[in-house]
Amino acid sequence: GGLVKDQMKKILVIDDDKMVLLTLKRLLAKEGYRVFPAQNGTEALDLLSSANFEFDLIISDLKMPNMNGIEVIKEIRRLISDKKKKPIPEIIITGFAKEEIYLDALKLKAAAYIDKPFDMMPLLETIRKIIGASDNLL
Repeated sequence: GGLVKDQMKKILVIDDDKMVLLTLKRLLAKEGYRVFPAQNGTEALDLLSSANFEFDLIISDLKMPNMNGIEVIKEIRRLISDKKKKPIPEIIITGFAKEEIYLDALKLKAAAYIDKPFDMMPLLETIRKIIGASDNLL
């Protein structure tokens, strides 16, 4: 539909892999979501604060240089509560199910965990489950 930009659901995607960012951006835009790509925690935090922490969803990779996905999400949550904003659900993408980092990720109790390499369909279904499709806006 011809949605006004402001009505589109906003998704912040954090991944240090440019290809993943591009792919997600393209596919999610096709579904009618507005995607903000970030290659690291710092970029993600900048995007968040410039958008006044008003995102509908955060999708973050776990393994990234400097700040990993867990650190990024903890920092985002801290800022959100400092700013008294409503929490933003997170989907964590992980290809490392056997590592400690994965157990730490589970402790975050994110809205969903998706294994890499992931199929788009289950990811889209998960996104719809969490924030709804972009088309059922009035």
